[in-house]
Amino acid sequence: MAAPLTRPAKTPPPRAASPSDGPAAPKSPSGPGARRGQRRAVTLFMVPFFALFTAVTVLPMFYAAWMSLFREESSGLGFGGTERVFAGFGNFTEALTNEAFLRSFGHIAFYCVLYIPAMVGGALVLALLVDSAMARARRFFQIAYFLPHAVPGLIASLIWLYLYTPGLSPITDVLDALGANWNFFGHDEAIYSVVNISAWQWTGYNMIIFYAGLQAVPREVLEAATVDGSGALRTALQVKVPMIRPTVVLTLLFTCVGAIQLFDAPKLVQLRANTMGEDWSPTMFIYTAAFKGHDYGLAAASSLLLALVAGLLSFVVTKLGNRWKAS
Repeated sequence: MAAPLTRPAKTPPPRAASPSDGPAAPKSPSGPGARRGQRRAVTLFMVPFFALFTAVTVLPMFYAAWMSLFREESSGLGFGGTERVFAGFGNFTEALTNEAFLRSFGHIAFYCVLYIPAMVGGALVLALLVDSAMARARRFFQIAYFLPHAVPGLIASLIWLYLYTPGLSPITDVLDALGANWNFFGHDEAIYSVVNISAWQWTGYNMIIFYAGLQAVPREVLEAATVDGSGALRTALQVKVPMIRPTVVLTLLFTCVGAIQLFDAPKLVQLRANTMGEDWSPTMFIYTAAFKGHDYGLAAASSLLLALVAGLLSFVVTKLGNRWKAS
């Protein structure tokens, strides 16, 4: 018996678009013309940055390199003017053998030993406290901790100079009332005054960075630690801190590079009480050589050596940080 004939199923006609369907999704442009337009847009946005970077960074570095190859020498018996003579790498040799310039790096190294643990440790503790479950008014404390960084470095140093000055500062009055004898401008105490100024200004800034890193920690990881019986302190030290290692490494890198460029705080303390010397930091040495000694070749060579040290320090800190993150 022959199989019965079956009619093919009718497909419904395409439905006309109605106004309730909303506008159709726009198609992303494609093709060589669209890619060229995207490249032009990217270039347009990048040109201002590279132009400004070249004007304020690249060209001054080339000019400093050119200046470092010359020195000013007086002509005749000293009664005439000065003339510029080619010195080659003589300015670099003089900088590398200058005891004051080398000693300034030792001062910064001791400063970092005091400053980095105090600032980074304080910022990490504050970030963990603000991120804790028992914290209240988090937004208020974030703003309150960040406010010192909003004060320019020069103004912050002037404020603390007032607070360090006997007879003007309420801090010194309280210390005198308690019988404590502390000279903020003393030969041995001045570096602690500088560390305090820097820590006051930068602790809140780095606390915000650490707090942002803590917000990226997966909540399920913290919940799993709580289920396993981990307390708040153990969770903070063994779960939260290891998971923000990249943030800590980045902060250490910026802190080390910024430390060798220290100028405002020690310079103002040195002007208030000449116990630190005019060449206490590398930047102060460069400033003294250029604007007091009028030895612009030595200053330029020293500044390039300082930039080289900053680059090497960045490389070393990054390598050590990568090893710490991988451990």
